[in-house]
Amino acid sequence: RRQRQLGIRDRAAVMSLVLPGVGQIYTGRFFWALFFFLFTPGFWLGTGGLLGWVFHIWAAWHAYNSCK
Repeated sequence: RRQRQLGIRDRAAVMSLVLPGVGQIYTGRFFWALFFFLFTPGFWLGTGGLLGWVFHIWAAWHAYNSCK
């Protein structure tokens, strides 16, 4: 049985899921990396944890779809 290796898109998504913005750096999207670095913790703290997960998921989705 063959195991599927993670592609660039998958790696970028996992990186951004762990730490939002890292997947964007991996794909060369530095403005978006800064955006997610700043706004994700802001939404986690500013909303008491209610909306931080939205930015976390968005960061992973954006990293996955922004691969060149």
